Amino acid sequence: MATSLGANRYNRQNWEESDFPILCQTCLGDNPYIRMTKEKFGKECKICDRPFTVFRWCPGARMRFKKTEVCQTCAKLKNICQTCLLDLEYGLPIQTRDFALGLQNQDIPRSDVNKEYYTQNMEREIANTDGTVAVGSVGKAQAPSDILVRMARTTPYYKRNRPHICSFWVKGECKRGEECPYRHEKPTDPDDPLSDQNIKDRYYGINDPVADKLLRRANESIDQEAVKPPEDRTISTLYIGGLGEAIDEDDLRNHFYQFGEIRSINVVGKQNCAFVQFTKRSEAEHAAQKSAGRLLLKGKRLVVRWGKSQQSGRKDGGDKGESSKGQQFDPVPGLPGALPMPSAVGSGPGHYYGNQQQKNYLEPPPPGTVPMPGQDGGVMGVAPPTIAPPVMMMPPGYPGPAPNMPVHYPSQNPHRMGS
Repeated sequence: MATSLGANRYNRQNWEESDFPILCQTCLGDNPYIRMTKEKFGKECKICDRPFTVFRWCPGARMRFKKTEVCQTCAKLKNICQTCLLDLEYGLPIQTRDFALGLQNQDIPRSDVNKEYYTQNMEREIANTDGTVAVGSVGKAQAPSDILVRMARTTPYYKRNRPHICSFWVKGECKRGEECPYRHEKPTDPDDPLSDQNIKDRYYGINDPVADKLLRRANESIDQEAVKPPEDRTISTLYIGGLGEAIDEDDLRNHFYQFGEIRSINVVGKQNCAFVQFTKRSEAEHAAQKSAGRLLLKGKRLVVRWGKSQQSGRKDGGDKGESSKGQQFDPVPGLPGALPMPSAVGSGPGHYYGNQQQKNYLEPPPPGTVPMPGQDGGVMGVAPPTIAPPVMMMPPGYPGPAPNMPVHYPSQNPHRMGS
């Protein structure tokens, strides 16, 4: 090979030499004190076959060592990481990003001579830039689309740096135990398309199983996020959430006027939301179907839902308390049962609240049974107790009182005893 490490050709001066790799946050790891080894012209690039400076490091504890796979020139052409070959800005495969941006696949030469000539021209173009923006068709692409913002990964995914599966543990022959640097997990299905990935297919954006899975999931999420119209045909208002300070009424009008005539737009600044009302129900349904899950204004994704009528809201709120009274819930296992209702308390005319079977409240006494203050020493709300007549204890053989002789009993009023 003309550009191999052992070849002594004139193009040897074009071999790449760098001081630091181009990496994404996931591959670099979360360790701020990372140690990295550098090998000048250590391996050939897996895309252009030119020797380049290879970096090797460990991104964190219990992670596998990683190294750069492609040269910086190939990475700058696609604006990707040198290790995982994913986009540096969105964290997506090249095929997914190009599809979202509407970019056509670049016809990069595959033969040795044409590939070397193309790489030299791209290096000359990269040298004229500051190195902070992408070159080629990626740098000339339009603003990001809604599907690209929806699928973009904004946080690092360190799970991708885990060690590989231990093949000896799969066969039941691993003797290292917990000291084994590889994972002791069941491998995935070999028939799974994700288990067969090619680094060149990833770079050229063709036949990438990860990209196909992301695009299929994005299409399914769009169908699921389609807003279902409410049953009330009088509702023609859409709720727009997550506005912020940068989006105003004019921005919303410029977007929704294409779906039909707008009756009013009410922006609620404190809640960062707005209500867009259309004159026709069909126009509101069309706007909700086209905007739900894909509305992007000034680089910010907005939430689109159907509005609710005030009458239905008040009706739901009023019936909620009444319906909750008779609502039955399943018993919680492990808790004691409900206590029995209080039984009858007292009886007789002195206890007017007696004979109240299976009631946990007091009913007012019947009229005429509660004595007023000053009447027989009674107290308002409490009837005086009934005192039985005393029993006259007579010695044995006592003949009893004489006939027609009055017998004096103590007064039944406790307040008049002893008078």
